[in-house]
Amino acid sequence: MTYDTIIIGAGMSGLAAGIRLAHYGKKVLVLEKHAIPGGLNSHFSKDGRRFDVGLHAMTNFVERKQRSAPLTKLLRQLRIPYDELDLVEQSYSAIDFPENKICFGNSFTMMSDEIAREFPSEVDGFMKLVEHVKTYDDVSLDAKYISAQEVVASFIQSKVLRDMIFCPVMYYGSAVEDDMDFSQFCIMFKSLYLEGFCRPRTGVRHLLRILRKKLLENGAEVRMKTGVKEILRHNNKAIGVQLENGETIHAQNVLSSAGYGETLEMLNDEVPAGVAGELSFVESILVLDTPVKDLGLDETIIFFNREEEFHYRKTTSPYSCKSGVICMPGNFNYDDEVEREGLVRFTSLANYYLWKEMDETTYRRTKEEFVKEQINTSGFGDKIRDRVVYTDAFTPLTVKKFTSHINGAIYGSPIKVKSGAFDTENLYLCGTDQGFLGIVGALLSGISISNKYLLL
Repeated sequence: MTYDTIIIGAGMSGLAAGIRLAHYGKKVLVLEKHAIPGGLNSHFSKDGRRFDVGLHAMTNFVERKQRSAPLTKLLRQLRIPYDELDLVEQSYSAIDFPENKICFGNSFTMMSDEIAREFPSEVDGFMKLVEHVKTYDDVSLDAKYISAQEVVASFIQSKVLRDMIFCPVMYYGSAVEDDMDFSQFCIMFKSLYLEGFCRPRTGVRHLLRILRKKLLENGAEVRMKTGVKEILRHNNKAIGVQLENGETIHAQNVLSSAGYGETLEMLNDEVPAGVAGELSFVESILVLDTPVKDLGLDETIIFFNREEEFHYRKTTSPYSCKSGVICMPGNFNYDDEVEREGLVRFTSLANYYLWKEMDETTYRRTKEEFVKEQINTSGFGDKIRDRVVYTDAFTPLTVKKFTSHINGAIYGSPIKVKSGAFDTENLYLCGTDQGFLGIVGALLSGISISNKYLLL
């Protein structure tokens, strides 16, 4: 049997691509190495509790009536009703630095007012930056790399304010150390600050259930626990895949959501220097015996830095809790009581190579150490330390195991393939390494690449 398109990976971009192609009668096969779809944004159950992984929040929140926004555009493309997502907005979030704190929410007014209060001399420059971001063509497939740090510095004098603006943007999407492509900066700036945060009421599993159901209803095939060993070529054209179990499947096109370097590996091609991602993270999930709001914690997400200067780079030790992200999922604006226990998630930068070298005893001890340190550097450790009733933790090795990302790099390669095309004909790339970021960006990537190359 020959398929129109084989899609490697049932993450957000792969699922969206499959839905889009199946809508138009294409014979589609989605292959996923693991038992649960979602890739970086999935879920698991442990000891009777359900947890999301990856998803702190969906970005790009807008109301249904804003038809030109990325969220509403992708829902039209996938033919999914807006209300079916059952989205809950954030309360508000914060950027917390040693001398300054800026709050922001799903109305941009909050952030602009906070910057006027904390950095009054920077207001004009900041608003000019906002206008530049709004008008910049950040989805151009032909755009060259431009340093976001250089562009932002041309509008904002204060290094502290620049660091505060970059902290959430980098933690939620940058594969580049201490900088990012200005196109990607614009995408994330609009996603976080001009639109906002939300989440499906019951978490990422609800979104994945919708996507998988839509995929199957439209006639696509999905095979879980089915890893791809090799992408097959003939006369420099992709003709199918060989599975890890030895089976060969043919297709007219292959669409990979596995990542740039990971796809090159499946071609048995050399991965060029600089392609492999270097940025990885550790994360802990803490269950408390009470909702976090009862402890006086109201923010939905806190992006923090405890040093004089903010650095976003591979750590020189296994992890660093000097900056990071704290998410409190119960602080989204639920209209009913959904939390009897509290939930806090901490994310910090790490070093994959140092984790890889550890023996089992050192690995377990270091996991325990970073959980304690994350609590201590949170700024509210005294409030939660004695309320913890359950803990789980993840390392770059966990990410490597469940996503197959080289070096356990969450955001993939620092080199993005914006065109989505490889030198090998009939082989295409979607997802994070195509350059669209976040859950909404990944979904749009799958749609865009399908529209551009596979629905001709």
